[in-house]
Amino acid sequence: MISVEKDSEGPQTFVVYKRTWKEAIGAFARKAFEPAGAMAPMGVRLSPLGYALIFILIGSVVLYLQVWMRGSSDKKNPKLTLGEDGDVHTMNVDISMKELLAVSIDLAQKGGDRVREIREANKLAEKSKGETKEGANDPMTDGDLQSHIAIVHGFEKAFPHLKVVSEEHEKKGDEVHTVEMPKKTHPEVDEVIKTDQRVTYEDITVWVDPLDATQEYTEDLRQYVTTMVCVAIKGKPTIGVIHKPFEHRTAWAWVGHGHSKGLNVLERKAGEGQAQKIIVSRSHAGSVEQVAKQMLGDKTEVIPAGGAGYKVLSLFEGIADAYIHVTLIKKWDICAGNALLLAMNGHMTTLGGEEINYSAEGNPKNEGGLLATLVDHQKFLEKFAPEAKKLAEKH
Repeated sequence: MISVEKDSEGPQTFVVYKRTWKEAIGAFARKAFEPAGAMAPMGVRLSPLGYALIFILIGSVVLYLQVWMRGSSDKKNPKLTLGEDGDVHTMNVDISMKELLAVSIDLAQKGGDRVREIREANKLAEKSKGETKEGANDPMTDGDLQSHIAIVHGFEKAFPHLKVVSEEHEKKGDEVHTVEMPKKTHPEVDEVIKTDQRVTYEDITVWVDPLDATQEYTEDLRQYVTTMVCVAIKGKPTIGVIHKPFEHRTAWAWVGHGHSKGLNVLERKAGEGQAQKIIVSRSHAGSVEQVAKQMLGDKTEVIPAGGAGYKVLSLFEGIADAYIHVTLIKKWDICAGNALLLAMNGHMTTLGGEEINYSAEGNPKNEGGLLATLVDHQKFLEKFAPEAKKLAEKH
């Protein structure tokens, strides 16, 4: 049963009692069919038309409430939703970005805990999802799956109507009900960020990579492994979290608002005649090295590494001047790093210089190559223009 009250000084509030809609309608229908004397006075019975009118009335009321519960265009007020249990729940149509950042950090770390525990117990349960476009094995482990459950279902508990795109998928089972409610506050976030912003649900897409560098994870190359969460607003990377579970270290940033204290820019601005350092994927370091030396000179040093998250962090640590990828890469691999770079005045684009759109409705594949830098982005784009043209012709 629902009663609606109007506060003269505030927005409309809704009081939801324990009886579900199913129970209320069922009770009403049972009353309609009680024998004469129980429902109608003095032995009067309803005609078939009377029963029909009752059912029409019930249907009309249910239809009206369903439409009404979809909410109004007033985004300051909550709207009602009908849950699977038949209960009516309130839902805000916008969300606190500061809370979403805190939850993203908490879940990236919880996913990382599962990744670390499974690796240390050596219970990977590895299987193959097939081969990458380059012909390399594309493995999946229990670390990927358990991290996915911790992160994705954690978001479902904290913000049930959020759009979340994850690299992994699983059949829902009883284990998802054991996922804890994530924390909506974080000490470092509260210390660094003093303001908040509310954004409508429909504008938000969360990208999750529950275990980046799975191949290296199976080889026990732990330094490359990360868990990543990215929040995109209208397709633009806005919040990024990269967590290194084996180092218990987390880098995060909210573009235009602040970043984690450990996220520093140790830039390596290459001078004239100085060898430039390019970090690339281990799976195709040879082919990129050839291209890089053609474009940047024979002194160019190519550093092979695993994991897109690791490669982005290497730019902040001064290990490399640019992160370059010349083949297809998925957006859950790069969105968090893109947000971190934007927050620190860096750049991540296709090799053709195009910004990458992270809307949920778009293609999850980025096929235009990748260039990520903290400095000299335009110079690198100019050097790699011929390679960008080749990629464009392929796609």
